[in-house]
Amino acid sequence: MKEELLHFIWKYQLLDINNLKTKEKENIQIIDQGTHNQNAGPDFLNAKVKIDNTLWAGNIEIHINASDWFAHKHQLNKGYQNVILHVVFNDNLSEQNKIRLNIPVLEISNIIDINLIEKYEEMIRSKLWIPCYNSINKVTKITKTSWLNRLIIDRLENRYEEILAIVEKNNNDWLESFYQYLVKRFGFKTNSEAMLQMAEATPLKILSKHKNELFQVEALLYGQAGMLTNYFTDSYPRKLFKEYSFLKSKYQLQNISSTNWKYSRLRPPNFPTIRIAQFSNLLFHSNKLFSKIIEAEKLSDIFDFFNKVKVSSYWQYHYQFEKFSKRKSAKKLGKKSIENIIINTIIPFLFVYGKEKNKEDIINRSIAFLEELPAEKNSILDNWEKLGFENNNAAISQALLQLKKEFCNKKKCLECGIGTSILK
Repeated sequence: MKEELLHFIWKYQLLDINNLKTKEKENIQIIDQGTHNQNAGPDFLNAKVKIDNTLWAGNIEIHINASDWFAHKHQLNKGYQNVILHVVFNDNLSEQNKIRLNIPVLEISNIIDINLIEKYEEMIRSKLWIPCYNSINKVTKITKTSWLNRLIIDRLENRYEEILAIVEKNNNDWLESFYQYLVKRFGFKTNSEAMLQMAEATPLKILSKHKNELFQVEALLYGQAGMLTNYFTDSYPRKLFKEYSFLKSKYQLQNISSTNWKYSRLRPPNFPTIRIAQFSNLLFHSNKLFSKIIEAEKLSDIFDFFNKVKVSSYWQYHYQFEKFSKRKSAKKLGKKSIENIIINTIIPFLFVYGKEKNKEDIINRSIAFLEELPAEKNSILDNWEKLGFENNNAAISQALLQLKKEFCNKKKCLECGIGTSILK
């Protein structure tokens, strides 16, 4: 038995409410079970309970064993002075401690449906892909849809702390923060942290002074990435190194280590050298990118910014410095890469910016963009589809990923709309 299950049972009153009595045979009538308290203090606040002919208003505390009251030293905590009912699975208090407690105790072990307990324990012990794998087909479509709609917002709010941490680190400079967050996502999973370190070491205000010269933008970013040396033989990287040496001295810059970058198990188009070339090109061609994205009314407008991204002439024949490739390629961002950046960077940033600035239109637009994007595809989403879930757009994809990561993997069935539906 877990205390969380008792909280769930009390919250939804999943017990024989017509047969509630204290050990002293006093009749108990639940007028209001109270509000579940997720913070310190009694488990349910502002409850109303009628015991025999007396109506009590206050808080309710729940334990596995009645003796837990003293084990947790609640008798010494003023926050528990307004507890009007102690709900327990097992009333194991001695007569002496009952007198000390002086609070009515309701033992519920005999008035809970044993099937509910067994079902919960089966889910918690489950080794299947999701805890409710054998029961989820019984859940109604409206329950699933309602829960997934909530998880769309949860998924966006998951990025809240990550983005705000960057904003606070930049003294509430949203422009600098957006630049850093966007650069980070250009590294995708493998090189995201190295890209962020490079961006943090290269302030946007310095890059902006040279944004009209692609060569200088590349010199700054490759130099700050620690990728330039004076041992190159190719003409272009030698010029980059010379230009960077001048700019580094001028702005007193400190580059990151080249050892931060990962190339193994990456396809050449995803090499960090190519991602830096693409971001340099985006910066070169986009004037006031952040403002334009904030003001974008259509998803197609955002796509246009990234559809124009390609690489400079040197990188059309290279994937790494001084490693020539005979096949010419503009190395434009693919449709899936652009969708990935919009889903995981642009939309979360819009959502957080809208909430922080109290701009409901931006919040709504970020969610609408997510619903407009095509569904994502991966093994997790494939498994959800096999279980009968419709993965119609990126918003649902994100909700399903949130469901698996934050609820199923952590077995938070009692906090999940689908899990609670099965248990109830």
